[in-house]
Amino acid sequence: MSTPSLTPQGDPVLEALVRRVETLWLRRPAESVPDLAPDGQLRRAVDDARARLQRFAPWFEAHFPATRATGGILESPLQAAPALEDRLSALHGVDLAGRLWLKRDDILPVSGSIKARGGIHEVLAVAERVGPQRAPEHGIVVGSTGNLGLSIGIVATEFGFRTTVHMSADAKQWKKDLLRARGAEVVEHAGDFTAAVEAGRAAAAADPSTHFIDDEASVDLFSGYAVAARRLRHQLEALEVPVDTEHPLIVYLPCGVGGGPGGVTFGLALEFGPAVHCVLVEPVEAPAMMLGVRTGRHAEVSVQDIGLSGRTAADGLAVGRPSRLVGERVGPLVSGFATISDERMLALVALLEETEGVCVEPSAAAGLALPWRVQQQVVTDTQTGLTRQQLQRATHVAWLTGGDLVPPAERQAILAHGRAALSAVRWGMP
Repeated sequence: MSTPSLTPQGDPVLEALVRRVETLWLRRPAESVPDLAPDGQLRRAVDDARARLQRFAPWFEAHFPATRATGGILESPLQAAPALEDRLSALHGVDLAGRLWLKRDDILPVSGSIKARGGIHEVLAVAERVGPQRAPEHGIVVGSTGNLGLSIGIVATEFGFRTTVHMSADAKQWKKDLLRARGAEVVEHAGDFTAAVEAGRAAAAADPSTHFIDDEASVDLFSGYAVAARRLRHQLEALEVPVDTEHPLIVYLPCGVGGGPGGVTFGLALEFGPAVHCVLVEPVEAPAMMLGVRTGRHAEVSVQDIGLSGRTAADGLAVGRPSRLVGERVGPLVSGFATISDERMLALVALLEETEGVCVEPSAAAGLALPWRVQQQVVTDTQTGLTRQQLQRATHVAWLTGGDLVPPAERQAILAHGRAALSAVRWGMP
């Protein structure tokens, strides 16, 4: 148990975090999308990332057959979830206003997680800079709880880069084994995500031929994630789903250090402006982003400062200290922050498999129950920028962030824990 060094001082949200109570903090997001840098760096970086991924599409088709169906483009489907929506409405005792969709990054080609978007993009940026033929002369290093390292390791080793992944104590053994089988070096740490990142940063700094992929501050990672937004726009248009201020798009994104959900949030704000509302959801033991934004201290505060462990069944979300890039620059665009218990996440894994036949990692299920919680709070809170009438016409998208590469035995163990949790979790609105 961590010793608290920060007290909530009468703040109800911080008090809920300290007590490990599931909570939801909604607010009005910024009305316009800032450049986030004096020279508009991030806006241009998103356009550059979109073009780079297109340039490498033939390479992916040649090296990863699973991408041939999409012409070498790394993209996932948008899927309606009527059975899950009906089941969760019954459990909560209220119908959902609007409609629930799943963004299936759990089956994103190559590495089966949202991390493929940003992590793979940064590897491509390095490959262009040094030249693919010279990749064996260069190293790539990253610190990870699992899926980012997996995504980077799979593609970097395919190029021939000397690839080292520093992994925290929360990383799953099967992910370490898969990386080693691909030829990556895996360095294990007894500490948390922050310790793994610092170790990776120090190792890369000692070797000028090595590039460090910084999950806490990388623009290449961030812009790779943001590319998803325009693709989602095209998917919604193809399905004839309207998105405007009277038909809001509400997106629920599991959040660890914040790079993935922050990049997606920024991209969505560029595409949809005030019509989109992004809600970031974190485990009750690791609400790093909510804590950083609520206190205004961002990367200068950790969950251990309020007595939390940072440990969770959702290894991809086991982060104690948030990204400075996301918290400070993208935080104003976020409409809400939420926490969820491990038990509810696991129960939602079981519900998703039971109703839709989709099996994901616990972190990917974190946002599935949020539409009902948001609906309840909007009814009673006039400070969110949403009305009950808008909610009736809302499109809810839960972003499924990982799961496709989970080994069968691990998958069955997760489902068993989920089914046990399903019978114990309390549902319904308080």
